[in-house]
Amino acid sequence: MTNVSDLTEILADAPKNWGKWGPDDEIGSLNYLTKDEVLRGVRSVVSGEVHTLQRLIGDPKGDPVFPGREPAQREMILDESTWDGEDAPQFPGGLHYADDKLLAFLQGSTQYDALGHVWYDGQLWNGYDARTTIGGMEKASVEPIGDRGVVGRGVLLDMARHFGVDSIESRRTFGRDDLLECAESQGVTIEKHDILVIRTNHLQRFFDEGDAFYEDFCEPGLAYSPELVEWFHDTEIPNLVTDTIANEVTTDPNTGASLILHNALMRNLGVVFTEICDLEKLAAACAADNRWDFLYTAAPIKIHRATGSPVNPVVIR
Repeated sequence: MTNVSDLTEILADAPKNWGKWGPDDEIGSLNYLTKDEVLRGVRSVVSGEVHTLQRLIGDPKGDPVFPGREPAQREMILDESTWDGEDAPQFPGGLHYADDKLLAFLQGSTQYDALGHVWYDGQLWNGYDARTTIGGMEKASVEPIGDRGVVGRGVLLDMARHFGVDSIESRRTFGRDDLLECAESQGVTIEKHDILVIRTNHLQRFFDEGDAFYEDFCEPGLAYSPELVEWFHDTEIPNLVTDTIANEVTTDPNTGASLILHNALMRNLGVVFTEICDLEKLAAACAADNRWDFLYTAAPIKIHRATGSPVNPVVIR
């Protein structure tokens, strides 16, 4: 690996969409998803088949999370045993009920990143001061994304099938040309304003390997290049959706920097990221009838000043 390069240097000439939708914008490239784009997505619906993309929270086999985060912990507060004691709550008519709570990282499951989630050089998306993150996101939180919702034409690029593997191994990277070759092999065209959905099935290795999955952790995925970023910019991609924890190769093999595309795409272009999706049933359906586009819909939970939020995207074919 080369010496680690600084993001300021790597992205010195990278394009930005700052100010494109005004000085107060907090949803970035989702602005591309106009009413016409919603209707274009609707035209991809053929059979009415529905797929949800959220991974189960509290999976008995474990919850994959980024190193440093902990899986969600669900705690039962009330159940039938509550009424075994004399001090149990009483309700007219004899009602009993169950209640529980969840302690979780907001980005510890299938989720949307807020546009202000990552930054460098002291500035977030749209040029907001990074100090607006202190104590909570004053700018570019996940709330405006949840308030707006995400609806448009989605296209699945099944990179695992394209590479001829069940699941893509750690550290393997791919770029713009790989995406276009995959689309061509599937017989689908990526159009302006498409929501890009990428399957690696890499997280199957988490369920197969257990704790060993985190040894020398580096997920596969898209790797930074100026050509890839320019393509996202020119194609005006509003939303990148993947089945990995971080949507891109964790550590760039060429520069040694971490999560460059989070900054090149999210911070600079306002591309919204969706991570840890379960794409297996959707991918099987698309492969079965060779239809790779669909209506993609999602709305993360609206949480004030939050850096991200759980979501259960719904795809309609």
